[in-house]
Amino acid sequence: MNIDKQKLYQTGLTYIACCLLINTSTQAADLAQRLSAPQDIAFTASCDQSLQHYVLMLPKPFDEQKPHPALIALHGHGSDRWQFVKEMRGECKAARDFAAEHQMLYVSPDYRARTSWMGPKAEADLVQIIADLKKQYQISQVYLCGGSMGGSSSLTFAALHPELIDGVTAMNPTANHLEYDKFQPAIQASFGGTKQEIPTEYKKRSAEYWPEKFTMPVSISVGGQDQLVPPDSARRLARILKQLNRRILLIDRPQQGHSTSYEDSNSLLKFMLKKSAQQ
Repeated sequence: MNIDKQKLYQTGLTYIACCLLINTSTQAADLAQRLSAPQDIAFTASCDQSLQHYVLMLPKPFDEQKPHPALIALHGHGSDRWQFVKEMRGECKAARDFAAEHQMLYVSPDYRARTSWMGPKAEADLVQIIADLKKQYQISQVYLCGGSMGGSSSLTFAALHPELIDGVTAMNPTANHLEYDKFQPAIQASFGGTKQEIPTEYKKRSAEYWPEKFTMPVSISVGGQDQLVPPDSARRLARILKQLNRRILLIDRPQQGHSTSYEDSNSLLKFMLKKSAQQ
């Protein structure tokens, strides 16, 4: 009997590929099932008495008598608390899967929603959310991540409140608001004025000026072709942190634009968690 070895070889490759695809899909489904349905939590902001929101997903199984870490994910400009809960883009899905895999509470706040940029009110809201979570649950560590505006805001908040954060992952962020020139109307509304009027506020919220505050592990991704949030300030921050012998990972993709892949996002988060255990 004649056997076409080439066809047999191709059939074998197809079978292996199908098995890998099924296995990967099953693993992704398993991770998705290891977080509870999202709870939309409303709270009264202490700083101005306004009604604010965050989404909470609990790991499954969940025992409130046992300590769990929390991962707080900050959305990008023009989005809201649902971006990191629902969207399938690499940064968002990686954060959800990571929280599920490591039995973390998964928290996605509005932090003043679509034009936040971690101004004073957004900062106050996040401080309040962390305090409320710690009152209600046994939180062992608090990790912070985000993309674009969320990545910038993650760096800002970690520099302002290093005592509250055990690790930070910033994807495609700016680390210098004094030089950043995009989305200025939104940033001015959030910060309370222009950079010419209140330069100290812009400097205060620029992570690059406060490298000594990053006592926690820091992981950052940048794209060399990113025109929306140029990579230079984040690169400089990473370089300074390396010189200070801090726990820092920079994933720099010269041909990448304003996004971070699922694989790179996962690597950033894994580095953050692994290095936080070495404190």
